[in-house]
Amino acid sequence: MADTVIMVAPKSPVTARDTVTVWRWTAIIAMTFVVVVGIAMIFAQLEHKSSDPWRSPELLKLKEQLRAEPRNEALKTEIRTLDLKLRQRYFHLLALKASGIYLLCGGAATFLIAAAQVRRINIRPPMPKLNPLAGEQLAKVRNESRLAIVGCGVVVMATFFCVAFGSKSPLPANTSEAAKLFPLAGSEGAASVAADCATDEEMRANWPGFRGFDGSGVSAGTSLPAKLDLEGVLWKSPVLARGFNSPLVFGDRVFFTGGDAQKREVFCLEANTGELRWRKIVENVPGSPAQLPEIPEETGFCAATAATDGRRVYAMFANGDVAAISFDGQQVWARHLSTPKNMYGHATSLRTWRDRVIVQLDQGEPEERLSKLFALDGRRGATVWEKSRQVGASWATPIVIETAGKAQIITLALPWVTAYDASSGAELWRAELLEGEVTPSPVFAGGLLNVVSPSQKVMAIRADGSGDVTKTHVVWASQDGAPDVTSPVSNGELVFTVSSGGFITCLDAKDGKKVWEHDFEMETQASPAIVGNGLILVGTKGDVVVAEVAREFKELSRVKLDDAFFASPAFANSRVFLRGNKNVWCFGAKEVAHAH
Repeated sequence: MADTVIMVAPKSPVTARDTVTVWRWTAIIAMTFVVVVGIAMIFAQLEHKSSDPWRSPELLKLKEQLRAEPRNEALKTEIRTLDLKLRQRYFHLLALKASGIYLLCGGAATFLIAAAQVRRINIRPPMPKLNPLAGEQLAKVRNESRLAIVGCGVVVMATFFCVAFGSKSPLPANTSEAAKLFPLAGSEGAASVAADCATDEEMRANWPGFRGFDGSGVSAGTSLPAKLDLEGVLWKSPVLARGFNSPLVFGDRVFFTGGDAQKREVFCLEANTGELRWRKIVENVPGSPAQLPEIPEETGFCAATAATDGRRVYAMFANGDVAAISFDGQQVWARHLSTPKNMYGHATSLRTWRDRVIVQLDQGEPEERLSKLFALDGRRGATVWEKSRQVGASWATPIVIETAGKAQIITLALPWVTAYDASSGAELWRAELLEGEVTPSPVFAGGLLNVVSPSQKVMAIRADGSGDVTKTHVVWASQDGAPDVTSPVSNGELVFTVSSGGFITCLDAKDGKKVWEHDFEMETQASPAIVGNGLILVGTKGDVVVAEVAREFKELSRVKLDDAFFASPAFANSRVFLRGNKNVWCFGAKEVAHAH
C-alpha cells in the first residue's frame, strides 16, 4: 500500500497585508488622537486668553466701580469671587496645556512608528513560501495591537482624570481665603498691606495740593493761630531755589519745588522746625529734550504747585517733566509728557485723586488740538487714561469734586468749563462760559461750582448736568469783583474774590449779589483762603491781612513780613505756612510747637 502524504495548510496564514492593516489602523488611531488633543489644546489656549484674570473686562469694570464705591462690601465680595474663579480657571488651563504637550508627543511618536512599519512592510517583496507559524504570529500581533490601543486609551484617560481632579491649584479654595491673599482696600485683610494712598480723612487734615485737599482754599481747621504777627512766627527757613509754587503740608513734612534751566528740585522741610530734611534733583527723565523751552522770568520753571497722595510727592515743571519722589527723598519714577507750548510758561498745578495724579496740560490754540488731560498711576507713572481737549492754553488748576453720584474732574480752559469722570476720563458735561486768559481756578462750595471769566464775571454752576449745559445750569453770574489772576474762595454762604490790585469783593453764594467790597490798595497774586472765621489775604510786598468772614467788612489783624509773596498759603495742624521769595514762614502757637 503506497504511502499517502497529507498536506495540511495553516488555518490562518499571516500575510504582509494583514500586518500592514494592523499598523495602518494604529497610525490612523494615533493621528486621530493627535488631532483631538491638538484641537483641545487650541480650545484651551483660547480659553486661557479669555480667562486671564488680569485682563478680564468684567473684573476690570468691577474694580473701576469699586474706586467710585470703596466701601461697598457686596461689590468687594463679588470681585473676590470672580477673581478667584478666573484665577482657578486660568491655572487649570495651564495644567491642561502642559499635559497636552506630552500627549501630543506620545501620539505623534506612535503615529511615526506605525507609519514607518507600514512603509517598511509595503516595500518588502512578497515571500514565496508559506510561514507555518503565521497563525500564531498574527494572533500575537493582533493581541499586542489591541493591548497597545487599550493601553494608550487608559493612559490618555488617566492623564485627563489626574489633571482635572488630581492637581491642586495654588489658589485658595474659597473667597474668605482669597481675601487673605488678595485683600481689597478697606477690607480687614488689607490692614497688613500698605495702602497706595492716604485716606480722605488724612488728606483733609493736611494740605496735599494747591489750595488744599479739594482745591477750595478752605482749611479743615476751625481757627487761626493765636497770633498771626511777628510774635507768632514759629520758624522761617531759607528758600534755596527760585519758584512761585505754593507749599504742601503732610504730617511732619513741608514740600515745595524750585529750580531754573540748569536743574529742577523738590524740597522737604521738617514741619516742626523748618530744618531741611532733603532736596532731590529731578534728573534722568526718559524722553526729556535737551533743548529747553523759553520760559518768561515772571513764571519760571517751577510755577506749578506739587501734589501728594500721602505716600509720594509729585512735581511738574515748565519743560513738561513729571516726577514722583518718595517721602524719604528717592526718585520713584519720572517721565516727559510733552514740552508745553505756552507763551507765559506752564503754571497749572497737579492734583491727586486717590492713587492717581491728574495732569491738565493745556497749550497752544484750540484748533491745534495740543491740549490733553492725563490720569497717571501714582505708583509707576503709567497712563491710566488720556483725553484730548479742543481748548487753548490755560493756567487754571483742576479740582476733583464728589457730586451727582460721581467723582468729577473740573477743568477750565478757553472757552469751556468741562467735567470729566475721574475713573474713566469720559466727558460728563461742558459749559461755554469763559473768555480771556483763564488763570483763576474753580472752587466747589455749598453745592455750587464757582468759576471766573477773568476780569469779566463770576459764575455759579450746578454740576449735575450732561452734555452742553451752557443755557441750563448757570445759577447766577455777577460782574462785581471778577478777579484777573487769583481764584475765589467760599464757605458755602459767601464768595470772596480779590483782584491783583488788592480790591476784595464779597458776594452772596446763593444769588451772586454783592454784599460788600473793600480796597486794601496792595498788589496781590496769591489766592485768598479761609480758616474758621478768618479770611487771609497775602500781598506780594509782604502784607498778610486777616479779615472776618462775615456780611460786614472787618479787619482782624495785619502783619508786614520782610519778603515777597506770590504763592498761596497752606494750613495744617493749626499752623499757617507761607512760601516767599526768600523764606518759608510758619505761624503757630508756641505751645503747639513744644508739644511736638
